[in-house]
This record gives sequence, structure tokens and C-alpha cells, in this order.
Amino acid sequence: MSAPAPANEDGSPEKPTQGGFKTMPFILANEICDRFATAGFNANLITYLTQQLHLPLVEASNLLTNFNGTAAFTPVLGAIVADSFAGRFWTIAAGGALYLLGMLGLVVSALAAALRPAPCAAAAPSTCQRASGGQLAMLYLPLLLTALGGGGIRPCVVAFGADQFGRRRGRRPGGDQKWSYFNLYFFSMGLAVLLALTVVVYIQENVGWGWGFGVPAIAMFLSVMSFVAGYSLYVKVKPEGSPFKRLLQVVVAAFRKRKEDVPEDAGSLYHNKELDAPIAADGRLLHTEQLRFLDRAAVLTPGDVADSGEPDLWRVSTVHRVEELKSIVRMLPLWAASITLIAAASHNFTFAIQQARTMDRHLTRGFQIPPATMIIFTPLTMLATLALYDRAFVPLARRYTGRRAGITYFQRMGAGFAVSVLGVMAGALVETRRRGVAARNGLLDDKPGAAAVPMSVFWLVPQYALHGMSDALSTVAHMEFLYDQSPESMRSSAAALFWVAGSLGNYLGTVLVTAVQSASGGVWLQDNINRGRLDYYYWLVTFLLVLNLVYYIVCFHCYTLKTFEVDGGDEAQRPRDGGGEQAGGERQADELPCHGQVGASGNGVATVCDVEKQMQ
Repeated sequence: MSAPAPANEDGSPEKPTQGGFKTMPFILANEICDRFATAGFNANLITYLTQQLHLPLVEASNLLTNFNGTAAFTPVLGAIVADSFAGRFWTIAAGGALYLLGMLGLVVSALAAALRPAPCAAAAPSTCQRASGGQLAMLYLPLLLTALGGGGIRPCVVAFGADQFGRRRGRRPGGDQKWSYFNLYFFSMGLAVLLALTVVVYIQENVGWGWGFGVPAIAMFLSVMSFVAGYSLYVKVKPEGSPFKRLLQVVVAAFRKRKEDVPEDAGSLYHNKELDAPIAADGRLLHTEQLRFLDRAAVLTPGDVADSGEPDLWRVSTVHRVEELKSIVRMLPLWAASITLIAAASHNFTFAIQQARTMDRHLTRGFQIPPATMIIFTPLTMLATLALYDRAFVPLARRYTGRRAGITYFQRMGAGFAVSVLGVMAGALVETRRRGVAARNGLLDDKPGAAAVPMSVFWLVPQYALHGMSDALSTVAHMEFLYDQSPESMRSSAAALFWVAGSLGNYLGTVLVTAVQSASGGVWLQDNINRGRLDYYYWLVTFLLVLNLVYYIVCFHCYTLKTFEVDGGDEAQRPRDGGGEQAGGERQADELPCHGQVGASGNGVATVCDVEKQMQ
């Protein structure tokens, strides 16, 4: 049976003029403006909370981390909407509109004096009045709108962009250019963050918070307009119903047949190519031996299929649908490694801003770098690393590995986790030195900003730079892993997993900071970090990241890659895992043996069919 002709979400056939790199200016402009807006108010929000709303440092940091956690969880809702009925285009457009409303609310909260407490008296800063519950509520509402808007944008933009490549002629979504697209995507996001950390933070510190929030709001308006303007150029993949419903059907069917024996011959399990065709344009997933208890869902029993041939999907599932669930379950342990990484690093930047506020920030006698602008070295390093990785490392590594992308995304992710350990370690060493300089100069009792510790703020650059290098390696690889190893009908949902890791990581980071605050009796993390022991906190985080790296390595060696078959009717030329050449001609499904071995699985090796080994 030939694969169905690619069609847009409205049922119309895809046109040859749709998709490709010509759509990138519209898609990336949307995400660049979104990321610019997010970074513009988020990077320095700790300053707004502590200096404008007069919240204590730990409370403000936890509030910010909890908001980031909520904002990172809403992509699950967006993914469900996109994959179930709305499609990615309309979910992104609606999300952008909600985000814009939230940004306008932030502008109002910054401009209206009644929505902020009175400024602190210069003579008596200790009598500062913190923001009331009503004033905080007027901040929370716009933040909630931005979180919901981001939930519509973030799980869909990456998958929507990858959909523009290689869908015609039966190719896998993403095609040969997929790995390069992910690098381009994150490079563009880094540029947006870089611009926000320079322009917007400067406006917030030197012009005012009204314009500081207003500029990102204008960027978000341009984001929505630019994305909608490219409507006719996009490949718009039709949603095929809720993937979560299919997963639930597999679980229910397996539970109902929990007493049934699974046949040794996988060919005896239920297959239905016609039923699976709309959700298996890549090819049907092949049976795997892991998680065999789920195979009971594909065991045929009397009453499972009506006389008309229509199956009761709450009683029986096809092998492809069972393998969809297995793919998601197998991904979870590796995905969870990023939760710990984000949890450990969730407060690092907010605390580093407070470090920078105490240090000598002068570039010239009359100009000081805003504390939040120091974060600029993270996206700068990320951009430089992505450029060097794509243009220098990949061609060099390709000569030795034969892979188009140089190394696998598993190796790239592991390298990023290792570099993150060095980043936090650098932070601990610099904080020990900074506190020592403060003690020698009698500044331990001076609150941040009251008197500068005679130590250049550029001592913080190594930790920022290492975090940027870690992001360039682990973040890009994590997103590509989720996209490549997820079932094709769940790619928006898989992208949502990327953001859910951020959500859970931020919430777990709040728990970590609260536990440290309680266990140390408030000594380690104080409003006056000169008296605190922030370096002890950094060393604790370093230890946790080392444990997480060991956990990731173990999970990697137990992971089995998904495999799938392709009908002989497909006219695809599938990329091989070798030097990037194409597999010549068509091949029948039963002529697609696994030809390579990558990594390790529970039973020795993880085998990958040559149509699937997209490890770059």
C-alpha cells in the first residue's frame, strides 16, 4: 500500500511551492520575537521584584522560578490542542495573541503607580513597604497570560519548522536538513536573547520599566504579524486526533487482557496498515521486545474486531500503536536527566545577578554594566559554540564517524551535561574568592549595591560561558532526541516534553532552594550575600550534577532506538547513517533488515534499520 499523498490540515494537497527554507524567515521571526520578549522581561525580572516590588531575595527568586515552571508546563496543553484538532499553525497564532495580551498587561503594571508600592526612602531603606497582595495579583495575571501564550508557541514551532522539510515524496519529516535546522533554530534563539539582554535590560535599568516591558510587547506584536503573513507558504500537517487518547487505549486494552499470553511470534499480533496509515507516514513502527506486558493490547481475542472489520480500539490496538507508547516510555529516563540539570541550575542566574550587583561593574568611569546584562556571555558563548560546532567540529568529526552530523545527539547531550558541571564549579570558586575579597575589605555587612566589592564583575564570565557551551550541546541535542525518537504523530507533544522538563526542573529547583534555606537556618542564602554562603550552595549543585551525569550514562547504555518499516510503494530515498549518501532506489518492507548497531540496549545492542538511523 502506498503512503497517502501529503496534505495540509484543511485536506488540500501540498503544493510544490510550500515548505522549505523560504518559510524560515516567517517561522523564526515569530520565535525570535517571542524569545526576545521572554528574555527581555524575564532576565531582569528579579531586579523588578526586589527593587520595585521590594520582595526578599529568596522569595523573589522562588516566585520567578515557579513562574518559569508554570510557563514551561503549559506547552503540554498547547501540544494536546495542536495534535488533537487545531493543528500547529493555528495553535501558534492563538498562542502569540495571548502572549501579546500578557505583555500589554505587564506594561500597564509597570506604568500605573497604584500597582507598585511607594519607593523606598533613601534615608531609611529598611522601612521599604513590600507589594501588597492586590499589587502582586496584577502582576500574576499578565504573567499567566504570557505562560499560556508560550504554551501555544513553544511545543509547535520546532515541529512546525521541521515539517517544512522533506515531507514531499515520502521523505521523513525533517529530511536530510533536519539536524541543520535544529542548529539554525537555536542559533536564532540565541541571537534574540543576546539582543534582549543588551537593549531591553539597558532600557529597564536606565529609562524605565514602562519602556522596558513595552519594547518586548512591540516585538511580540511583530511576531504574530510576521507569522500570519507566511500562511500560504507553510506546509500545514493535518492533526490526526489526540495521541494521548491512543496511548490510553493501549493501556486499557493491555489491562483488560492482562491474563492473556503474548505469542512468541510477533506476526501473530494485530496489524492494520490501513488504520495506521494516517499516523504512520514515516513508516510503521516495528515490534520490540521491551515492555512486553504492553503487547497484550495487540493480542486478538473474540469480539475485538467487528464483522465489518472495524476494531474496538479500547479492546485491541495495532502493533504500531503499542510501539508508540513503548517509544514514549523508553524516552522518559533519558528525558528525566534534563529535569535534574534544570533543577540544579534553576536559581544560578538569579543568584549570579546578585553577585554581579556587589562587584565592580565599571567599563569606564561613568558607565557601569547592568547586573542582568552579564548574562549576555551565556548566549554569546552559545552562539559561538553553535557556529564552531556546525562549521568546524561537524566536518572534522564526519571524517572519523561517517555521520552527517559528526556525532550522535546522545553523545552531544552527554557532553553538555559534563560541561554544566564545570560551569557550576566555576561559580563556586568565583563566589569563594568574591566573598573573601569582601571580608578583607570590611564589606560583609554591606548589602548588594551599597558598596562595590573591589573585584571585577568579569570574574563571572567563565561560569556564564560554560553554561552557554552546555546549552549549545545539551539543549539542541535534547530537542532533536525528543523529535527524532518520538512517534511522528506526537511530535508537538514530544516538544512539549522538552518544556515540561523545564517546568518540573524549576519546581524541583524551588524545593531545593527551600530545603537548603531550611537546613542551613537561612545562613547560606541571605539577602546580603556577602554574609551568606552562596559558594556552599554552588558546591552542592555541582555534586548533584555529577550524580546526574552518571545517571544519564547508565540510561544511555540501556536505551533502545525505535525502528520502523517502509512500504515498497513509498518513493522515498532514505538517508543512510553513513557519509550522508542516499539509499538507492526503493526497498520492500521485508527487505529492510537492521544493518547497524548503535549504543547498547537491555539485551546487548540497540539495532537500527537503515531507514531509521537518524542519529545525527
